[in-house]
Amino acid sequence: MTLKKKLSMGIASAALGLSLVGGGTFAYFSDSVDTENTFAAGTLNLSIDPSVIIDVNNIKPGDKMPRRFYLVNDGSLDISRIDLNTSYEVIDTKNDNNGEDFAEHIKVNFLDNDDKNTHPIFTTTLADLDSSTIDLLQENGWTPDDEEGLKSGEQDTLFVEFEFVDNGFDQNIFQGDILKLTWTFDAHQTEGEER
Repeated sequence: MTLKKKLSMGIASAALGLSLVGGGTFAYFSDSVDTENTFAAGTLNLSIDPSVIIDVNNIKPGDKMPRRFYLVNDGSLDISRIDLNTSYEVIDTKNDNNGEDFAEHIKVNFLDNDDKNTHPIFTTTLADLDSSTIDLLQENGWTPDDEEGLKSGEQDTLFVEFEFVDNGFDQNIFQGDILKLTWTFDAHQTEGEER
């Protein structure tokens, strides 16, 4: 091999070596940043004031018992609707009601949400309520001014009247009976939205 070829091979080998060394140590600028993100769920918190709407003794046919109570939104989310679910238990002290249900004789008048609260907008019996659900904020116009539900931090005043109906007949079979009423108020959130 000639000197010229040896010199050419040496230069080529040196160039290849330099390119490998340079390619392996190539430098660049860089930067990074962190973001801290949060998903905090809101709260749906409905309360009733007073917590016991009615507690009466010694009622007789013809008695009317008007009551006022408040639905209070103590949560951070708006409530779109509040469903009223009814259950009851009749304790028959004489065991001789002849198949009659005391709850069929207790009428419930849902009254206008105004100062006089004397105009029923919906009337039913406790027995009929037991098999149905009522949306207190939307159905029957109970709270017509609050079409968008119950906003966070607000309350609605509701009026109801219970009546032991005097049907004009002998109702002695109900003497001493006790009716235990449970009203369950189920609050529902508003629709989800883009945020």
